[in-house]
Formats: sequence, structure tokens, C-alpha cells
Amino acid sequence: MHIVVDDLSGPEIAEFLAAHVAEMRQITPLESKHALDLDGLRRPEVTFWSVRDDGALIGCGAVKRLDAGHGEIKSMRTAPARKRSGVASRLLAHIVTESQRMGYRRLSLETGSTAFFAPARALYQKFGFDYCAPFADYREDPNSVFMTRTL
Repeated sequence: MHIVVDDLSGPEIAEFLAAHVAEMRQITPLESKHALDLDGLRRPEVTFWSVRDDGALIGCGAVKRLDAGHGEIKSMRTAPARKRSGVASRLLAHIVTESQRMGYRRLSLETGSTAFFAPARALYQKFGFDYCAPFADYREDPNSVFMTRTL
């Protein structure tokens, strides 16, 4: 498994992210969907990683700079065929390490509140994230939960 910074220029990652957004639209009401599109992920304040195994794209994730000491995890996704195989844990460990290297002192995220997102919430808790109030531009939303951890 290899985790690499991705410039989001290839069609494979574009399709992978389109599938992510489509899945989120099926599960989450549009007004509660906070996934960034390709243009949003290409912004200079975002670092995006792809996870590959034997050349196959199996996961992705990003960190968006909120301020000099605070980053937000965005676009965490594992290929459906590889869910619960350790991809997300390995990627999240990488994101935490890289966020520390980038000088962030806090890492936060928004994820869904429904049962579908329970494995994601459990993963974040395993990595030391605790529930918190909305941060940045987020507002209270029954479809969202917010988590954070000090690095």
C-alpha cells in the first residue's frame, strides 16, 4: 500500500471522488453535504492523498488548512471492495503524521450522524478524536457530527 500526494489531474481519481459525492447524495440531504468538489480539493490550502495498492486506487483523504494551527480532514474514502481492510486506518495515521509535520496543533472533521457513518466515527475515536461543537463555518445540523483532536 502506497500513500502519495495527488494533484487530482487524473480521470481515475475524478471518477473515485464522483462516486464518493454520489454516495453522499444518496445518504445525506443536499443541505447537509459538505464534501468538496474537485475544484475545492485543488485549492492551495488543501493537501490531497491517494492510496494505491498494486497500482489500484483504493482510498483517498485530504487536509484543508483552516488556519496556521488547525486543519480539517476532508474526503476520506475507501474503495467499497476494500472497506474494513485497514486502508482507512493506515491513511488516517498518515494524515495525522503529515498534519503534525505541517505544523497543525489541532485536527478536526465533520462526518455524518446516521448509522451508515458509525464505522467512520469509531475509526476517528480510535485515533483520539472527540466530539465537539461545530467549527469553522459549520452550523449545528442533525445530519452532522463534529470531532477534533489535539496533535
